[in-house]
Amino acid sequence: MLYDILHDEEFVTILANHAIDILSYLFEKKQEFSILVDLKQVEFNPKLPQKIYEMFPEFTLFALMNYTYESARLHKGILEFEAGFGSENFGSVVHVPVEAILQIIVDDTPIFVNLTATIPKQNTRQKSSMEALLSNPENQRFLKKD
Repeated sequence: MLYDILHDEEFVTILANHAIDILSYLFEKKQEFSILVDLKQVEFNPKLPQKIYEMFPEFTLFALMNYTYESARLHKGILEFEAGFGSENFGSVVHVPVEAILQIIVDDTPIFVNLTATIPKQNTRQKSSMEALLSNPENQRFLKKD
């Protein structure tokens, strides 16, 4: 049963909306916080140098404080903020989809936990397109044969 719930798209959406509500509340209250994220889903612009990126664990904690907090904003389900990394303080804008946030933490205490953050998401649009394509028997010729 738990497996079904964690893989249910409606439940994933509920948790994402809950994360958005909590982040919005924290910004409204001007409360600094940290997030624990699934690094595979995070984007950096510009990309971090490989030697810096490789130092991060799979689940990385970002503390949104001071300038990083001031630069943060929530837009269309993406939390983005500026931060400096490594000894040379390499600057990058971090883009975190709310679905990639495992925890939101205030004063060392998790106030939000997302059990679905590490579950691979199905691209339903891609799946539907492929199903539609293959539903026509004449399109079988496009399949790669081994």
